[in-house]
Amino acid sequence: MQTIRRPKVREQVSEQIKQYIVSEKLMPGDRLPTETQLAETFGISRLSVREATKTLEFLGIIESKTGVGLTVGRLDLGRLTKHLGFHAGLLDADPQQLIDSRVIIETGVLPHVVRRIEEDPSVVRTFQEIVDQFHTARSVKAAIAIDIQFHRALIEASGLQPIVAFNELLVVFFRRFYDAIKKVDVKVGIEHHQRLVDLLAAGRVEDATADLREHIEDNKRRL
Repeated sequence: MQTIRRPKVREQVSEQIKQYIVSEKLMPGDRLPTETQLAETFGISRLSVREATKTLEFLGIIESKTGVGLTVGRLDLGRLTKHLGFHAGLLDADPQQLIDSRVIIETGVLPHVVRRIEEDPSVVRTFQEIVDQFHTARSVKAAIAIDIQFHRALIEASGLQPIVAFNELLVVFFRRFYDAIKKVDVKVGIEHHQRLVDLLAAGRVEDATADLREHIEDNKRRL
């Protein structure tokens, strides 16, 4: 860790602590230097260090316990998502970019989903059960909730935990985007989702990718 002498001390201290955790290959529960030691290392006041550690503690990256000191925490995704949810309400996010991001993420996991299906056919049943729920949707809000559930299940089926975590954060921003959709054709939605499930079950990755891309990008027309 290097002494910090530039502006925005709190942000830079936070970054240095995160880099230290990575470089030292620390795991949840491992001890960190004390605030006094960090202040001496960075050449700053303990108050500046305290501000940085409080920020990291809020995110769950580190923990501070009486008698123990600073330790590496476990990222609290729920807390972070809730925090971002507040900011998402204030963010002027570009719906077009959100749609493009969703295309990249969801089509990218399809090869992994198909491999998972080959290993565990019950994954298809999970998808089918969600699609069947569309038939009982009595409102646009209900249909959107089912749609979110389906696409979340799609990501989770990939088994790629970093993508699953990132997608949970991205869903926060999609919620505002969904509110902008004025018309949802549930019948068409059922057809799209059912066709995707059938293609995945058949192992037709390229066709599933093209179909999913068309399904997601169709939202641009309905904005």
